[in-house]
Amino acid sequence: MNREQISGIAHRDHPIKSPLDDDSVRRLLERGLPSGDERVLDLGCGGGEWLLRALATRPDLHAEGVDISEDALAEARQAAGRLGVEERLVLHHQEAADFASPEPFDLVLSVGATHAFGGLLPTLAAARKHLTPSGRVLIGEGFWDRSPSPEAVEMFGDLADLATTVDQVVADGWTPVHGHVSTRRELDDYEWACWGSLASWAVDHPADPDSAHVLATATDRRTEWLRTYRDSWGFVSLVLCQTPG
Repeated sequence: MNREQISGIAHRDHPIKSPLDDDSVRRLLERGLPSGDERVLDLGCGGGEWLLRALATRPDLHAEGVDISEDALAEARQAAGRLGVEERLVLHHQEAADFASPEPFDLVLSVGATHAFGGLLPTLAAARKHLTPSGRVLIGEGFWDRSPSPEAVEMFGDLADLATTVDQVVADGWTPVHGHVSTRRELDDYEWACWGSLASWAVDHPADPDSAHVLATATDRRTEWLRTYRDSWGFVSLVLCQTPG
């Protein structure tokens, strides 16, 4: 079983692949899509969960998603068909960093996918290329809520604390118009859902040749969370406008 298949099982019970609950996702989309007829781009859309939620409640919205996973994009197409929004969704199978469009977008999304661009500020630079002058960006990024262990830094990279993260965004020419810091409940619910779903699959499929590997992965990831980063890692989602001038 490859990494993508394991991820699919892990997110079975938590389709938003970030520590956000349904109310938080809804509020973030409301702030990012104030008129409801925007053109939206998701850089690293995965299975299109953000786009599908936006399309399902905004009949005048049009969306495009970019991802390198053929399987995830196939799932997005199937889900769009079930929702009846497939005519308003365009999906691109390619590296998000290489995507180009002749038309700009009113909202550019990249939540939990900044690694694809090499970090927060490179992701914002990529988003700016696709944005209308009055458009918005919805971005999600990790930060250090407390001083991390060396093991946590090795796992997540050179993150900043929350205040410094926001300062970096502002210094880069962006104005935050909304933000959400994932709560302890959202963070814990996400981790329990991911590693619990993996463990449950392994227990329910004892004869599968991948069962032992999946169970070991669930155990290892749960232990890393509890012992390495649970008390230090946080997640912030920001809705940003380009600073005038």
